[in-house]
Amino acid sequence: MSSTSPPVTSPPVGGTAAAPPDPLRRLLLDLGDALLGGGLPVHDVEEELRALGQALGAPEVRVAALTNGLFVALDADEATRFQPVGAALRFEQTADVLHLVHRLRTGELDGPRALAELDAIRRAPARWPAWVADLGALPVGVGVCLFLQPAAANVLAAGAGSLIVVGLTVLARRLPYLRPLLPVTAGFLVALLVLSLARASLLDGPLRTIVATLAILLPGGLLVTGLSEIAAGAASAGTARLVSGAVQLALFLAGVAAAATAIGMPASALANVRVAEPSWWVTGLGLAIAVAGVVINVNTPPPAIPWIAAVIAVSVTVQVVVGSVHGAAIGGLAGAVSAAVAATLVHWLPGGPLWQVLYLPAFWIVVPGSFGLLNTAQIEVGNGAQSVLAAVSAVFGVSIGTLIGSVVSRIPRPSLAVLRPRT
Repeated sequence: MSSTSPPVTSPPVGGTAAAPPDPLRRLLLDLGDALLGGGLPVHDVEEELRALGQALGAPEVRVAALTNGLFVALDADEATRFQPVGAALRFEQTADVLHLVHRLRTGELDGPRALAELDAIRRAPARWPAWVADLGALPVGVGVCLFLQPAAANVLAAGAGSLIVVGLTVLARRLPYLRPLLPVTAGFLVALLVLSLARASLLDGPLRTIVATLAILLPGGLLVTGLSEIAAGAASAGTARLVSGAVQLALFLAGVAAAATAIGMPASALANVRVAEPSWWVTGLGLAIAVAGVVINVNTPPPAIPWIAAVIAVSVTVQVVVGSVHGAAIGGLAGAVSAAVAATLVHWLPGGPLWQVLYLPAFWIVVPGSFGLLNTAQIEVGNGAQSVLAAVSAVFGVSIGTLIGSVVSRIPRPSLAVLRPRT
């Protein structure tokens, strides 16, 4: 694990040795690196490290996190140290790091053991091969299409397009220099397939099918995280994520537009048209299939899978019901808040998983990286200003819900004395 602290060397003759790096500061730097590598918002990482510093005897610890690194000082008089963010962590690794932080805060673990466990977490192999995780894109694409465009031809096209996404993801992993081309290439090839089928009159409403197929790659979570960071005061990190997400989204749209131009499809072909309204059981089936895909794709810890499925079911139900009455923005807000409330209640149960482990998968389903992409799909040719406003308002709705959910999650667990009825 990298650290910018200089190595300790033997002192020169007549000189003094350099002071070794403080173990607590090293622990905070490495934990902050891991949490940022797990994709947590910078303000959440700062809060976690400050609380951990207080629990470990450094009440004046100072932390400033960015998307690519963090600064830590144990008090106002100490020099600040910088740690760059290392390799990104898988979801199950992030869950283990969050559990490690929780054990440190409750006194179940000391610093040296925590560093050893953190190193073991980083070295731990995935629960299944990378190609199996990549195949999770297939059920995600099919499940989201059952929700967005529940017609047999569209669902089959989404399945075929998802296999293209799987192949491109595997290729980008083996040839990292091709990864920057993944958004535009995936957008072009998936749109070329779906629009060609639409041109041959084999399916209708191709836009929603394209969105469902690309759902697992689109940067909805990145955009929402950036907005929530800006709202929480972390303007630098939030702006960086927003710019990165906007560029990725533009590349996807460029690929779709290039495919439409290549086969001579008119702009009207990209209208946001739903072929049929899904029944409740089709919606439920699509949700179950998509959740299974997410579980596979992010290497979800098996003990948490039933709880994650329950939290997602609650949040999506609330989002769909509220959104159908009050619009996508209010639906997204309600979905994000309900996910946090459900995750917090489950965390309060004896032996319940940490709330972040439950909330993050629900967040990926609620935000415009999955079902919420219905709103991003409304950015269609010929209705630009109104469609952009609808999509932006939906993203803001989920962002505000995420901030509210973050506050909800910090409500302390009620003690048994509070819950016990008075006699």
